[in-house]
Amino acid sequence: MTALVIAEHDNASLKASTLNTVTAAAQCAAEVHVLVAGHQCEAAAAAAAQIAGVSKVIVADAEQFANGLAENVAAQALALAKAYSHVLAPATAYGKNILPRVAACLDVGQISEITKVESPDTFERPIYAGNAIATVQSLDPIKVITVRATGFDAAGSGGGAAIEQADAVAEGGRSAFVSRELAKSDRPELTAAKIIVSGGRGMGSADNFKILEPLADKLGAAMGASRAAVDAGYVPNDWQVGQTGKIVAPQLYIAVGISGAIQHLAGMKDSKTIVAINKDPEAPIFSVADYGLVGDLFEAVPTLVKELG
Repeated sequence: MTALVIAEHDNASLKASTLNTVTAAAQCAAEVHVLVAGHQCEAAAAAAAQIAGVSKVIVADAEQFANGLAENVAAQALALAKAYSHVLAPATAYGKNILPRVAACLDVGQISEITKVESPDTFERPIYAGNAIATVQSLDPIKVITVRATGFDAAGSGGGAAIEQADAVAEGGRSAFVSRELAKSDRPELTAAKIIVSGGRGMGSADNFKILEPLADKLGAAMGASRAAVDAGYVPNDWQVGQTGKIVAPQLYIAVGISGAIQHLAGMKDSKTIVAINKDPEAPIFSVADYGLVGDLFEAVPTLVKELG
């Protein structure tokens, strides 16, 4: 059996989620190939060839792949898919946009957001906001799978895979790239950050969120928020951590003024160390916290910043 991983990249480098997906693929099949569909993407292909456990990198280099349009990348994956037992992609916006199209055209069921590989045809995935784990078995000839990156370690480097050029499929003409607006920040990207400082409804206002900035600066952390804080308009929605936001698993997650609704816990409970600050001793966040401080966050956070020097 051979697995095909659809790499997420920006033509110059691979996204970290691709490394986690390769780890999952290696547990599904004896051999792992990586598809890099892009334009002038030699650097991304070279990076993919260095991933430990990858035996071949297939490069489809054409202008229609420059912006990762799902219709075009899915068509390229379909041109290759029947040679593979498994087709995998990260459970990011990129992978979630491509793989359902692949699964539909192959007439197979997609297996979404797996966190564990039991065997080549059996997988675990969270359901009910992470409160239950479903074990699912697929009898389809080709398994189409999205991988929750937090469930698998990143694959290492040191590989030396062969790089093979593939014929690019023609432009589908069903969509066109118009523009891209990127949020600019000096802080680490939320899903890739090793430390995250998040605030919740308990912050009280957008202005009060500013008291978290010195703490994040001291720790070199990204800043996040609960859905309640986003819905209240305190911070932009790209800060949202949770089932309907971003799934994160940093080395350290500091939750400030977050009660710990099920939807939020589903997005961060795999963090290596969780610190919670909340004035309510019964807050659900304390059920997953490694360290908890019951107290007024407006006193605790400045004190913590001061202690950090």
